[in-house]
Amino acid sequence: MRITVTDYLDVVSSWCFWSEPTWAELKKCYEGRVEFQWKIALMDRGGLPTSREQERWFYRRSGMMMRSPFMLTTDWYDPSLSEWLAPNCTAEAAKDFGFTDDRVRLALAHAALREGKKISDWNVSARVGAEAGALAAGKLLERARSPEIEQRVRTSTAEFHALRVTQRPTFVFDTEIGDRAVFSGVVRLEPLAATIDSMLDDAAAYAAHKAHFGEPPP
Repeated sequence: MRITVTDYLDVVSSWCFWSEPTWAELKKCYEGRVEFQWKIALMDRGGLPTSREQERWFYRRSGMMMRSPFMLTTDWYDPSLSEWLAPNCTAEAAKDFGFTDDRVRLALAHAALREGKKISDWNVSARVGAEAGALAAGKLLERARSPEIEQRVRTSTAEFHALRVTQRPTFVFDTEIGDRAVFSGVVRLEPLAATIDSMLDDAAAYAAHKAHFGEPPP
């Protein structure tokens, strides 16, 4: 039975940044048994701070919660923007060059949140993404700014809103039999791993039942 875990995220979200060790550990522990994917869920005005001072306050809070030995930088932040298309579209565009893993989006997040680079600039985002994927920056930039990529990002954002949740990251666990679990804003490993274990146990039970009884009668 196929199990899929989808991570709905915004590249510039600090809480998504703090969730990355958990995401990496899940992928490591369940490699070959669970399908992992990520999708963009753009933050809008309601999910963004209104000033650099407010952003810094949020960073202090989340950094303390995660027991971080470093504080994120706000140098990248621009309070005049209502969404961050450039880094998110760049990460999405990299998928079309074969980078469906995490390396490009992680490089973009690190460039902003740790190095303070102005990734709202399409050229800056393209350079960061291209370096992470050993791509031609011009080609990545062209694809990132295409209407197709923006449409994909807005479609996945609409999927996120259809879940009736507000926090990024949101992790959605789906199985072939229609079971679904949604964790919005939860970034600790234990509850997420426990959910996968439960779904894998159900999958084993279904396989055992099928081996003994076959397909259901018509």
